[in-house]
Amino acid sequence: MDNLHHIVVVGGGAGGLELVTSLGNKLGRKRRARITLVDAGLTHVWKPLLHEVASGSLDASANEINYRAHAQKHHYEFQLGCMSGLDRDAKQLVIAPFHDEDGVEVVPERRISYDTLVVAVGSTANDFGTPGAQEHCLFLDSLMQARRFHNLLLNAFLRKNHDANQGQSHELPITIIGAGATGVELAAELRLASRELPVFGMSHLQPSDVSISVIEAADRILPALPERLSAAATRELERQSVKVMTGQPVSEVRAQSIVMKDGTELPSEMTIWAAGIKAPGFLAELDGLEVNRGNQLMVEQTLQTTRDNSIFALGDCAACPQPDSDRPVPPRAQAAHQQADALFKTLCNRLEGKEAVPFVYNDYGSLINFSHYTTVGNLMGNLSGRSMYIEGKVARLFYVSLYRMHQVALHGFLRTGVIWLMDRINRAMHPRLKLH
Repeated sequence: MDNLHHIVVVGGGAGGLELVTSLGNKLGRKRRARITLVDAGLTHVWKPLLHEVASGSLDASANEINYRAHAQKHHYEFQLGCMSGLDRDAKQLVIAPFHDEDGVEVVPERRISYDTLVVAVGSTANDFGTPGAQEHCLFLDSLMQARRFHNLLLNAFLRKNHDANQGQSHELPITIIGAGATGVELAAELRLASRELPVFGMSHLQPSDVSISVIEAADRILPALPERLSAAATRELERQSVKVMTGQPVSEVRAQSIVMKDGTELPSEMTIWAAGIKAPGFLAELDGLEVNRGNQLMVEQTLQTTRDNSIFALGDCAACPQPDSDRPVPPRAQAAHQQADALFKTLCNRLEGKEAVPFVYNDYGSLINFSHYTTVGNLMGNLSGRSMYIEGKVARLFYVSLYRMHQVALHGFLRTGVIWLMDRINRAMHPRLKLH
């Protein structure tokens, strides 16, 4: 194995895990290359589903993938740890020490040699330095954060249900800062939770006691998507009794409230930050690699970093140019999926001394899911280039298919079919919401 070309992928998100799966199946299985995945966690959950984990409408335990088990099936290696540095001359990446829950060091700092390095560490929330955001906001960047959110939500409902039973004040104001796809979909999931939880023993708390607000600094929600889609999303949120506030920047977050730019103070016992993203800060210190203001690694159209042809980047942490555009590829799941496909071809070519494959992003549209209520979206026409607006069951079908496509890339069609069948059985056997 030491004589094989070593491809190291850092980050087991959507793009990174799909890439190592393809490389392992083609190169690792035939011992044409050694493939290693490095990630700070033990399991993978598709990031666009984290808001469902947070609300309890998705059981992460039934949908997560264990990296070690997946690596054994798909002929790659897995290293647990967080990348903390890079030595480009020695072609080594530095992995920070790993500590257990009590802070005891389990594995010391170590180095991994590579021939080709792929950075796919995704993104984190960007609070833009807003005072109080880090101290008082909840975030949904990881499975751990989503699970913590779910526990806090259940406890908040339990506390307010008890207060209502005692005849005390029991209103629960929840605020979501940022009305991109995550913020909008989370609002719908939280409204579902407020209607379902009273059925399971919290009968003193009514859905009307839970006020949900979505705040967006731009003049409309979903500002990156077509205006018609934004208008439909606004109507649906208002129909679900979610308060939509646009053109309202937040200047400060406090423990029990938020302060708007105009000085207005709004009560908020649970505040979720879903406005903006940035790449992890350590990327700006990777041995001279070029980054932009959002810490994204600057890459060529081939996804090679601008200052090192042996290092590639994909997904949210990469600023990839688009032909005939002055804007980089948007940080979306479909972009990471497409980049993983292109980079797979490039890395296979690289072993044979062939040219890299230029990446061209194709926008297939956007879908916004309002929990079990409805789904709206637009699909891009391949021939006309125009978008087609869809909603309801048809849009829901397309939305579900996005996750199934991700599963097919990781498991193949047969295993994905089995997973689909098990999902149907689990939905029939278990409550709609995870209650613990």
